[in-house]
Amino acid sequence: MKQIDQITGDVVNLAIRLHKTLGPGLLETVYETVLAAKLIEMGYKVDRQKAVDFEFEGISFTGAFRIDLLVNDQLILEIKSVERLNPVHAKQLLTYLRLTKQPVGLIINFGGATLKEGIKRLVNNY
Repeated sequence: MKQIDQITGDVVNLAIRLHKTLGPGLLETVYETVLAAKLIEMGYKVDRQKAVDFEFEGISFTGAFRIDLLVNDQLILEIKSVERLNPVHAKQLLTYLRLTKQPVGLIINFGGATLKEGIKRLVNNY
């Protein structure tokens, strides 16, 4: 199994290529679809729109939220196509990481003029 840093690096490099080729402003689903297909082509296991269950005070919630992409059962990707990321986007991903007990996640915002300011790596502190 590939290390999380290698997976993250591959995803970032691919996202940069995608953004340069497709440009900003497409729907999130377009970037998600292409990113998933290219990651699968690279040999990664990718789950799209993965429904996540969780439990709170003894009550189970089935399909409570969906992860945009889960790569190799290790890396959560939250895909955005907005002009600017907001603090709520990071809070959303941190909550996903905590509830799924995943170590690392990336927010990738394809909406900006460049992707440099559109990538945020977040780590779950459990």
